[in-house]
Amino acid sequence: MTLSGQRLGVEQGRPWRPTLGAWLEEGGAGVRFRVWAPEARSVEVVHLSAQAGESSIALERSDDGTFGGLIRTASAGDRYLYRLDAKGTFPDPASRFQPEGVHAPSAIVDPSAFPWSDQGWRGVKREDLVIHEVHVGTFSPEGTFAGVTDRLPWLVELGVTAIELMPVADFAGSRSWGYDGVDLFAPARCYGAPDDLRRLVDEAHRVGLAVILDVVYNHFGPVGNYAPAFSPYYLSTTHQSAWAACVNLDGAQCTMVREFFIENALHWVHEYHVDGLRLDATHELHDESSRHFLVELSSRVRASAPERELVLIAEDERNLAKMVRPESAGGWGLDSVWADDFHHQIRRLLAGDHEGYYRDYRGSIRDLAETLNQGWYYRGQPSIHLGRPRGTDPQGLAPRSFVICLQNHDQIGNRAFGDRLNPAIDLAAFRAASALLLTAPATPLLFMGQEWAATTPFLYFTDHEEDLGKLVTEGRRQEFRHFLAFVDPEARERIPDPQAVSTFEASRLDWSEPERAPHASILRLYQALLSLRRREPALRSNRRDDAQAFPLDDATLLLLRRSSGDQAILLIVACLHGSAEVRLENGPAFGLPSWAGLEIVLTTEDPRFTVDPQPVQVEPCQGALLIRFLRPGALVLRRKADL
Repeated sequence: MTLSGQRLGVEQGRPWRPTLGAWLEEGGAGVRFRVWAPEARSVEVVHLSAQAGESSIALERSDDGTFGGLIRTASAGDRYLYRLDAKGTFPDPASRFQPEGVHAPSAIVDPSAFPWSDQGWRGVKREDLVIHEVHVGTFSPEGTFAGVTDRLPWLVELGVTAIELMPVADFAGSRSWGYDGVDLFAPARCYGAPDDLRRLVDEAHRVGLAVILDVVYNHFGPVGNYAPAFSPYYLSTTHQSAWAACVNLDGAQCTMVREFFIENALHWVHEYHVDGLRLDATHELHDESSRHFLVELSSRVRASAPERELVLIAEDERNLAKMVRPESAGGWGLDSVWADDFHHQIRRLLAGDHEGYYRDYRGSIRDLAETLNQGWYYRGQPSIHLGRPRGTDPQGLAPRSFVICLQNHDQIGNRAFGDRLNPAIDLAAFRAASALLLTAPATPLLFMGQEWAATTPFLYFTDHEEDLGKLVTEGRRQEFRHFLAFVDPEARERIPDPQAVSTFEASRLDWSEPERAPHASILRLYQALLSLRRREPALRSNRRDDAQAFPLDDATLLLLRRSSGDQAILLIVACLHGSAEVRLENGPAFGLPSWAGLEIVLTTEDPRFTVDPQPVQVEPCQGALLIRFLRPGALVLRRKADL
């Protein structure tokens, strides 16, 4: 029963097979168990069968510190624990399901039993990605994987091409954003069973949607993490994150730790058919190895499914260009990175936010245009907020490398009251900013409900045990003590309690909103913009030279989009605040011989998109083009390239 520790998988020309956890052997030969416990003298599997009761079997140790063995009478649905020396019994760190909670026995799962129907699916081309970020627990009234599955037709009609699920790894309690996960291979039981998640992915593929999963590899949650009981080497002794001890990626015994997390990524790709991973807070993946963990992860994941359009996205605050450069060019081999400068510029410009990291932004049209032209704004300039230079030069990176947004879970949920952008600005400005987002040279991301200007907040919520919960609530409120609105302790007491059920319930989307004004009009705008993005090759061009933004005045920006293989050129003119009258005198200055031959494709003041339209006026004027905005708005014009 000894396992050699050899890494099995497509990398060696064989089908995917796990090397950690519990899996069914072919031909009904039983269930194979394998766990890493390098300091243990003995490890037993305690097998809990509904038919045969409890039994145990000693596992055999391999040279790499893993213990493995086979129980011929075990089957899918049985429970099990590991007994370590005299420490006691613990659930499996690589458990595929924890049906009774993170402290309870693990369940044996047979992923091969699911009837997949997506054999012809290869994924969505990266330049076609439009991402819709979803929190499973608050997206639907059911708060389950099935609730998301039922609303996939809605997302198809909206026009997005991928859903990005916030982390689903199981956690203590029943309410969480997902970043406190401790059973990283096990879908959260409060959202459903493993096959419910598989069904979601399978149905998404059937209707043409990719599924990206948010994963957390920089830390474990504070409750229910039994990995350190098996090995003290899971956690770093030299690196500390803002939340907890970092994962050990470069210290003693780090090889198996790295293998644990890479196998986790492979398991989501192969056991659940997900199309990509969003890697949480990669700036907290501290690794001084000669080959960075992300390089290894990227290489291994791609090699395991070379025929698929897999996408790897980093959330990283550093603006590091090397993250999305190929390994052959000294990079880390990821596809895209969250580029928050666009969001911060928009928020400063439209809502006036100026505290915290918003101190680093002037919110000018000129800076916004520079951000669109470069991919991100900070390319080595000093950051007031950080007190040090931030960013690197992104020259040569394709537009799809940058994931930009007006809203995401962090930018909403990290606000004291979880308030969205649209209550802070008027709907005219929201429409204009939305048009800019969805025509920008980047990969756009929407946060659930944004497409109808949802008014429901997305608050920070938790469900910890009482003592920890009190600390979390107090810590949450103390985070805001340096903000002017919360200097007074009484003001901080009004910040919603993360532990309260009402905080979670308030964060659920209200699905009656998109059926009534003004939300229905906003939804029609998003559908029209996403339809335009699909139809116009210029909006999907992945060449930096095919897009250029020009500041026209302190309120208005011109974005020129073209496609080298297409005969149409698009001009997006956006007035983001106030009113404006812009006179475009010189076509050649914008790369056009003249303003002749322009046709209006879309305006945010169309009666379909607003209940009180104030039309944008477009007039030729002595060889120039005169555009008047009575309030914030956006205009999309098309011109044939040969005119």
